[in-house]
Amino acid sequence: MTSSSKNKIARYTFFLLVLIGLGFLIFNDSGYIKYTNLKSEVGEIGNEVSKQELENKNLEAEIDSLEKKNPTKIEQVAREKYGMMKKGEKIIKVEEK
Repeated sequence: MTSSSKNKIARYTFFLLVLIGLGFLIFNDSGYIKYTNLKSEVGEIGNEVSKQELENKNLEAEIDSLEKKNPTKIEQVAREKYGMMKKGEKIIKVEEK
């Protein structure tokens, strides 16, 4: 074998090893594709956590107003959630399409 053919074989071997290494880094269980999927999932979960925190604050505010025996709030909850009404009132339900 000549030195030029040995150099070619060495270059091809090196190139092949680099390709195998890159493929491993990209496609294995801890690779780049998995990383990007997990990063996206973390973002979605963060958004969901933010929504839940906002809902918790709203519910805490509602609990506080009910604990303070705010008559207006109590009446609103009784009407909206439990369909209660005062004497002589009629409930009219409107269905949305």
